[in-house]
Amino acid sequence: MNVRSVKEGDTEVLVPVPEEGANFAPSAAPVFFNPVMEMNRDISIAATSAFLKRMEPDPEKTITYVDALSASGIRGLRVANEIGIETTLNDWSEDAYKLIQENIENMGIGDHTFASHKNANVLLHEKHFNIVDLDPFGTPAPFLASAARSVVNLLEVTATDTAPLCGAHLNSGIRKYAAIPLNNEYHSEMGVRILLGRVARELSLHDKAMVPLLSHATRHYVRTYLHIRRGAKQADKMLKKMGFIAQCECGNREKVYGLAVHINDKCSLCGKEYLISGPMWLGELHEPEFCDEIIEEMEQRDLGTKEMSVKMLEFCRDELSIPMFYDQHLLCKKLGVSASTIDTLITALRDNGYKASRTHFSGTSFKTDAELPDIERIIVNIR
Repeated sequence: MNVRSVKEGDTEVLVPVPEEGANFAPSAAPVFFNPVMEMNRDISIAATSAFLKRMEPDPEKTITYVDALSASGIRGLRVANEIGIETTLNDWSEDAYKLIQENIENMGIGDHTFASHKNANVLLHEKHFNIVDLDPFGTPAPFLASAARSVVNLLEVTATDTAPLCGAHLNSGIRKYAAIPLNNEYHSEMGVRILLGRVARELSLHDKAMVPLLSHATRHYVRTYLHIRRGAKQADKMLKKMGFIAQCECGNREKVYGLAVHINDKCSLCGKEYLISGPMWLGELHEPEFCDEIIEEMEQRDLGTKEMSVKMLEFCRDELSIPMFYDQHLLCKKLGVSASTIDTLITALRDNGYKASRTHFSGTSFKTDAELPDIERIIVNIR
């Protein structure tokens, strides 16, 4: 296996490269390594470190982290090197396992870093970890049950199967996430909430609950950081934030909370039939204070994607905790008017007494507590 040295943050590791003549795609290498995910990993380092400061861990107790689907191992190796907690890097691939062992030895971190060569589900069913990180090639769905059982404090999940999550591959999304997504203007947020809904249901089986600290859709993936709380009452409280979205082609949408609910089949504005999506998470996606704590961590670290990451985190911090966002250009096309700047529209909504914010999901989108007729009236009257 051909390897080369790369540096991310303060960590230098060996990663695989495709064989000569192979298509130069990450998946063409004998062990998967994707340089495009550096931003994901940078934020992971800062978020994990920020969470540990919140925990104020007992120095007598060991904090354990597992990168359950390590591939090249770069994520877990960075955690071990840049944060310094006890880290387990696991992968089913023999090549990946050997490369991880080589990097651990080269980096001199063997006192608190361990390579594992197991099926990820087996490992997660065998042991509990304070922090469980799932970063699969594709869907995390096959590993969510074991991760929900294993995790104690913080669950970090990446999903790169955005087509099933966001409704482009409807049947695949239904099979993997036991929910119906809609491929519409807010499909990116739909994907985040479908994933969170599946995680919430898995956690509830173990009398655990989640509090989303940060959840974002960036490029081709979804990523979430979930604070875990224990107890049946906490799980019951969490499930009250599950629900459905009823969407009409006129643009009207209705949120319905609960898992066994009555949903009107006709739109309250135009009378046409609703399309129903869910069940999904309708609660908060971020905790603003935690976003600030991540930003503070990033500012103190040498990270290659710092500027871009901080900008995205600021959008997450400041966006309203309201499902789902509206696309300004789509509304303007429907109304036959030219679009103002997004900041002008948000100011107009606020001036009319509504809450409004930008969103990290799209540069042309916004969130508001205004109803559709009021949004359209304000758009038409903007000068």
